[in-house]
Amino acid sequence: MKTVILALVVSASLAAGAHAAVVDAQPNGFKVAASAQVAAPRDKVWAALSKPGQWWNGDHSWFGEASNLTLDLRPGGCFCEVAPQDGAVHMLVSYVKPGEELRLWGSLGPFQTLGAGGGMTITLEPSGQGTKLSWAYTVGGYMPGGLDKLAPAVDGVLAEQFGRLGRYAETGSAEPAKAR
Repeated sequence: MKTVILALVVSASLAAGAHAAVVDAQPNGFKVAASAQVAAPRDKVWAALSKPGQWWNGDHSWFGEASNLTLDLRPGGCFCEVAPQDGAVHMLVSYVKPGEELRLWGSLGPFQTLGAGGGMTITLEPSGQGTKLSWAYTVGGYMPGGLDKLAPAVDGVLAEQFGRLGRYAETGSAEPAKAR
């Protein structure tokens, strides 16, 4: 558990350049949110969203391989991680308006081992020659010491993932230009 929390904190510092925000943080929950301009049409961003195995950083998965991640974009669909011998349900789709909005419910990362869960909303809006990608994750429940302590780390991890999604939709690669 301490290793997972440490990994979240370290990755938050690495993603410090991302434009995200802790909207509110209390001992019983928090909300993180952000938006970004993506230089790709909305349908392309939506299609990219459905392929987390292509853009999610495998360092932030239970089994270390992003290619194990899938997202079924329909009500009841699963944001799942299935490895040869292991598996995890990260979140379930609770609402979908194709190309516009996706809502998921579940527990990412260490929240699976706590009495905590949350809702995530992802929206796509046409904006200029591209798409405005927005997301918010609201977590509530119980964690010894308070959930507010994890808000900055979760914000950093999600900012990294959505930055990778934007790059993947724009270029076909989630990696920053210097890493390609």
